[in-house]
Amino acid sequence: MTVLRIDASIQGDRSASGALADLVLDELTAARPQTPVVRRHLGQQPLPADAWALAVVGGFTPEADRSPAQRDALALAGRLAAELQEASYAVLALPLYNYGVSQHAKAWIDLAMVGAPQGARLLEGTPTVLVTTRGGAYGPGTPREGWDHNTDYLRRILVDIWGADLTVVEREFTLVGVNPALDEFTELATLMRKTAEEAAVEAGGALASRHGAPSPA
Repeated sequence: MTVLRIDASIQGDRSASGALADLVLDELTAARPQTPVVRRHLGQQPLPADAWALAVVGGFTPEADRSPAQRDALALAGRLAAELQEASYAVLALPLYNYGVSQHAKAWIDLAMVGAPQGARLLEGTPTVLVTTRGGAYGPGTPREGWDHNTDYLRRILVDIWGADLTVVEREFTLVGVNPALDEFTELATLMRKTAEEAAVEAGGALASRHGAPSPA
């Protein structure tokens, strides 16, 4: 039984998504202190940009004819897929960047798909918390309504493709206090942060109450 923790922020210690994921994980590990946590920080240690192409081409190349780079890429893809399949719980901190999924998260998703049999549901039944954050506001009636191309994409991958039992924790206006143009929204941003933190704690507690997905035989 393991917990898989994935981060994709480039903000280091200032990561809003990482702070929320910490709250989720703290609740889970407090209740299940013996459960190992497998961590992969895609923002701090990005996956090789050419690994996906190498793995795809390598997969269609006879094993004896594969280049060393293709073998390495396929091995990496296999490890990523195995981390997902072996996880009993998953906590994924994947913020929105430039109106979409971050390049780090996309590389991870693409490689994991290559590393598993086609159509494999890598998180089948796995209790999963997706933490996603947005610098601005994208809700109904805002100027950026409909511009969030991250959250729905991740739902498609995690639920429809990989079969996760998904809970989403979201926070908006993380750039308030950083971008002076957003200062008028300080009170609203503070409320959004508090609400998101409460949701993260609740999600972590709910994870802890679950038995988790069984490890593959």
